[in-house]
Amino acid sequence: MLVQALGYVGLPANDLEEWSEYGTRFLGLQLGERTGSSLAFRMDERAWRVVVLSNAAAAIFGWEVADAGALDALAAWIERAGVALAHGSRALAAERGVADLLVLDDPLGNRLEIFHGAAVADEPFRPGRPISGFRTGALGMGHAVLTVERSESVLPFYRDVLGFGLTDWTARPFRANFLHVNRRHHSFALIETGRNGLHHLMLEHFMLDDVGQAYDLALGVEDRVAVTLGRHANDLMTSFYARSPSGFLVECGWGGRTIDPARWQPHEVTAGPSLWGHERNWLPPQDRAEARALRLKAAADGLREPVQVLPGNYEVAKGSDGD
Repeated sequence: MLVQALGYVGLPANDLEEWSEYGTRFLGLQLGERTGSSLAFRMDERAWRVVVLSNAAAAIFGWEVADAGALDALAAWIERAGVALAHGSRALAAERGVADLLVLDDPLGNRLEIFHGAAVADEPFRPGRPISGFRTGALGMGHAVLTVERSESVLPFYRDVLGFGLTDWTARPFRANFLHVNRRHHSFALIETGRNGLHHLMLEHFMLDDVGQAYDLALGVEDRVAVTLGRHANDLMTSFYARSPSGFLVECGWGGRTIDPARWQPHEVTAGPSLWGHERNWLPPQDRAEARALRLKAAADGLREPVQVLPGNYEVAKGSDGD
């Protein structure tokens, strides 16, 4: 698997001032470089992870590989598959803060940039509001999810051309395919909704309280919460979804599952997308009712999953052991 992580994203925006407030005071990102047409945000040691562009027509997805050799190998594989690509100019590489990159489109016209050698910032990450930080590193910046008219028109490109691994899929209340490129349960997913676009980005926090406090902030803004607090059945993430100034959603999460890509077996998740919560305001009423029914059935069946907790992120509670 040559692609190693979702390294960065570029997002279209109509209002940079609104995004400045949303990115720092709500999401907790650090505002880095700012120009008249862009805002670059940090979330870890990297020089940037998210750039908001007033002159962009659609989102840009930056997929990271290990080095120049991996970039050349992937370029050769993509070309043999009959997919057009171009090597990014030195000016574009400098703008992105990377050593080198490829530029291509997926079957829906989404712009992909495959790169290596991302720049590291000179200063430590300083969040825009008090948070513990974001879970990134080898797992990448999080995950991206597209809405698509038909999964079959897009899935083979990411699976067979780019080499993403299929983790699992669901059929109800909507069709969805989840794909991995590292130990994160999924770095990319497709939701079949009958239209094409960016559905959401997921940013994973180190501490559950970061998510809860963000939820309180979101509840204070009319119509910001698009999906209520809940826990997913497949990646076991506890999260909620907030509307962004650009219209797509941002999932604020904690406790995501990691997998062993070499041993993982793809399978269908039949319990529905969530164990509890996650009332999806974006779904049509009939699909919302089906999603609720699936959650209630999971509860009636006693479906439970262990919490995915990082070392140093918990203390064992006293209770049933008699202490």
